[in-house]
Amino acid sequence: MRKKAALALGYAFPKTIPVMVGYLFLGTAYGILMKVNGYGIFWALAMSLFVYAGSLQYMGVTLLTAAVSPIYAFFMGLMINARHLFYGISMLGTYRDLKRFKPYLIFALTDETFSVLCSENVPRAIEREWVYLWVSVLDQCYWVLGSILGSVLGGMIVFDTKGLDFALTALFVVIFTDQWKSRRDHRPALVGVASSVACVIVFGAQAFIIPAMVVILAVLSLWYRRWENGSRKNGKEAGKNG
Repeated sequence: MRKKAALALGYAFPKTIPVMVGYLFLGTAYGILMKVNGYGIFWALAMSLFVYAGSLQYMGVTLLTAAVSPIYAFFMGLMINARHLFYGISMLGTYRDLKRFKPYLIFALTDETFSVLCSENVPRAIEREWVYLWVSVLDQCYWVLGSILGSVLGGMIVFDTKGLDFALTALFVVIFTDQWKSRRDHRPALVGVASSVACVIVFGAQAFIIPAMVVILAVLSLWYRRWENGSRKNGKEAGKNG
């Protein structure tokens, strides 16, 4: 068991280095925002351990300082993190056969962790369940560590922190660029960009996320079905010719 876990850790850690760089900075920015708004290290740590939702945590700073109602906070959280439903569905096949760690893996599936795991082909010699666990655990540890560091540094900050929350958007751009450079097939990315732009035009910047996710999911699902049917048809023809 220990050997399998250690082997998976050695494989998973290099995969998480880009996330580590982003999360340490983003977590630090979040911790600073919490501190300068009157919420100390305990709050930052608890939010990063039990909420762990990136953009929702940034929004949580505003929700806490404004003392909004729990119902309003719930619906805001639902709207902000609705995208998790869509890419969570795409991981059902990946997580279907897992026997351990599944509840935590579902909880820890952030955008960045998804970007690492969705295209990862784990070698047969390494147990993929342990790889998934280590990627998820390491990514959360980076975020928690950054939050603690930011909370400590927040007590020393004397400059205006306005704009720090844009760091999360910057990380999304970096991950998108990395995925674009590492893949030959850019059609899924182009579908995502085109759908998002169209939905911004139609629904506006405040309400485009869920419609865009629905359109992206529908287009990619139809595309996948056509590709799967074409592969089966080609396989049958090859069998006949053989």
